[in-house]
Amino acid sequence: MSFQIIKLSSTVDFMKLRVAALVLSGILLIGSIGSLVVNQLNWGLDFTGGTVVQMKYPNGANLESIRSELAADSNEFQFPDAVVQNFGSSQDVIIRVAPRDDIPKETIGDEVVKILVEATPSATRDRIEFVGPNVGEELTEQGGLAMLVALICILIYVAMRFEWRFALGSVAALAHDVIIVLGLFSILQLEFDLTVLAALLAVIGYSLNDTIVVSDRIRENFRKVRKGSPSEIINISLTQTLNRTLVTSLTTILVLLALFFKGGALIHGFATALLMGVFIGTYSSIYVASTVALALGISKEDLMPPEIDKEGEDLDLL
Repeated sequence: MSFQIIKLSSTVDFMKLRVAALVLSGILLIGSIGSLVVNQLNWGLDFTGGTVVQMKYPNGANLESIRSELAADSNEFQFPDAVVQNFGSSQDVIIRVAPRDDIPKETIGDEVVKILVEATPSATRDRIEFVGPNVGEELTEQGGLAMLVALICILIYVAMRFEWRFALGSVAALAHDVIIVLGLFSILQLEFDLTVLAALLAVIGYSLNDTIVVSDRIRENFRKVRKGSPSEIINISLTQTLNRTLVTSLTTILVLLALFFKGGALIHGFATALLMGVFIGTYSSIYVASTVALALGISKEDLMPPEIDKEGEDLDLL
């Protein structure tokens, strides 16, 4: 069989770098968790509640001037904590304002528009939206629960489909990917909204698909390759799936780059999270999942199919 005549020297020695990869993953995880604890996430309005005002400036918007205008002492109400960002072009601006106890939620948007129009008469309002904090709390809870349930279901499926060591490796890789993507959003203070949450769930699916392909090939080679240590067989399997992994990742990245640069502000966070996730997911399917399974002592005996006694095999011959 072709699997039996594979020369180990022709494979890429991925496992040689597993210690360096473990150190890199540890640094990324510690940095991500540290940032999540210290900086936290820049929650979008979907989660925090508040008011969103979109304004159009025909001659282009100066974001610093807008922030100064909203915080000016001459205003009846000041909004020094307002988040001001361009929205797709230099003419469109999004202003996010957190709920205030001293201003009714229905009038916050009108007050913001009033301040900006007085300062720049050519500015016009495009939309005003409000999200209640109760809805935001529910979304935060349900979003976290969705990711937890997904990881538990994956753990059960992979344990039944392959072996418990692969299951732990797969879940470790998925948790690794999610934490690092969240950490990058925290470090860069990118807005985390519902589209980013959807992207995280997509990252879990993408990374799992890659990990399942690698795990299936490892199991197949453990059964068919007669000689070779577990580390060498994993290297063979990773080398055999390398072309598929690279082609899948590159084609996905090309699509995501198009969405990132041309998709507009509404899906910018979604594309950013997926781009990060594809890079991290490809890395984790090669190093994290396989390294964890190897560290847990995966062997040929663990993956061999159970022997089935033939009927009548134990009968005494007359």
